[in-house]
Amino acid sequence: MRKLSDELLIESYYKAVELNLNTDFIRLIETEIKRRSLSHKIRYSS
Repeated sequence: MRKLSDELLIESYYKAVELNLNTDFIRLIETEIKRRSLSHKIRYSS
Protein backbone atom coordinates (compact mmCIF):
# COMPACT_ATOMS: atom_id res chain seq x y z
CA MET A 1 0.00 0.00 0.00
CA ARG A 2 2.77 2.43 0.83
CA LYS A 3 4.10 2.29 -2.74
CA LEU A 4 0.82 3.49 -4.22
CA SER A 5 0.53 7.17 -5.04
CA ASP A 6 -2.14 9.08 -3.15
CA GLU A 7 -4.20 9.36 -6.33
CA LEU A 8 -4.01 5.64 -7.06
CA LEU A 9 -4.91 4.83 -3.46
CA ILE A 10 -8.07 6.97 -3.69
CA GLU A 11 -8.97 5.43 -7.06
CA SER A 12 -8.44 1.96 -5.61
CA TYR A 13 -10.76 2.75 -2.74
CA TYR A 14 -13.58 3.89 -5.02
CA LYS A 15 -13.11 0.89 -7.33
CA ALA A 16 -13.12 -1.55 -4.40
CA VAL A 17 -16.37 -0.04 -3.12
CA GLU A 18 -17.89 -0.04 -6.63
CA LEU A 19 -17.03 -3.72 -7.10
CA ASN A 20 -18.26 -4.54 -3.60
CA LEU A 21 -14.96 -6.19 -2.68
CA ASN A 22 -14.24 -7.76 0.68
CA THR A 23 -14.99 -5.44 3.59
CA ASP A 24 -11.64 -6.19 5.22
CA PHE A 25 -9.83 -5.14 2.05
CA ILE A 26 -11.79 -1.88 1.88
CA ARG A 27 -10.98 -1.22 5.54
CA LEU A 28 -7.30 -1.80 4.80
CA ILE A 29 -7.44 0.89 2.11
CA GLU A 30 -9.36 3.20 4.47
CA THR A 31 -6.70 2.72 7.14
CA GLU A 32 -3.97 3.73 4.70
CA ILE A 33 -6.01 6.74 3.57
CA LYS A 34 -6.34 7.85 7.20
CA ARG A 35 -2.62 7.25 7.82
CA ARG A 36 -1.84 9.59 4.93
CA SER A 37 -4.38 12.16 6.14
CA LEU A 38 -6.37 11.92 2.90
CA SER A 39 -9.75 11.31 4.52
CA HIS A 40 -11.02 14.67 3.30
CA LYS A 41 -10.69 13.44 -0.30
CA ILE A 42 -13.20 10.58 -0.02
CA ARG A 43 -16.63 9.75 1.27
CA TYR A 44 -16.62 6.52 3.26
CA SER A 45 -19.12 3.75 2.62
CA SER A 46 -21.56 2.83 5.37
